[in-house]
Amino acid sequence: MKQRELFLQADAALRSVIDRITPEQLSLPAPAAWSSTPDPTLRDVLAAHARDEAWVPDVLLGRTIDDAAGTYDGDLLSADPIAAYDRLNDVATRAVSEDLDPEKIVHLSYGDFPVREYLEHVSIYRAFQAWSIARQLGWDYSLPAPLVDTLWEVIGPQVEGFRAMGVFPPEVEVPSDADRETQLLGRVGYWVPMP
Repeated sequence: MKQRELFLQADAALRSVIDRITPEQLSLPAPAAWSSTPDPTLRDVLAAHARDEAWVPDVLLGRTIDDAAGTYDGDLLSADPIAAYDRLNDVATRAVSEDLDPEKIVHLSYGDFPVREYLEHVSIYRAFQAWSIARQLGWDYSLPAPLVDTLWEVIGPQVEGFRAMGVFPPEVEVPSDADRETQLLGRVGYWVPMP
């Protein structure tokens, strides 16, 4: 299932970025659009990613928000946020690596979808957040080439549909000689030139 490969690649990319964040950087401000928390910090964004990772095994089992009954409310990061995130990431990765039925219906907060579509949705979130967080912190970062290729293959044909649902902003024009990653970032509306 190509969506499994996409998830594992995107999840690994996000973890590689999160694992570089220092404790001091966690208190830096983050864009308001990245969190439902007022005046979010990078730690708030990490907390949202931790909850998202924690949910993966239960979603794949077919559980609903009501079934979980507040299991993932509160602070999942504790005193060592990066280590806590990594533990949740390990569990999510193992769950996605199991033998999954791509057509099994799972229950999300915004509707019911087959597993393959769920994996597409959360992979988009992970992949472009990896790039965005690195960019926010001023790092010289590129999405791994295999992930870029898989995003083009799985997400590329659906970009306009996702854009119509509000997932992606308008397309951004990139230089005509741009590499494959920059073309992808422009296509999904994320690319901005370095200052």
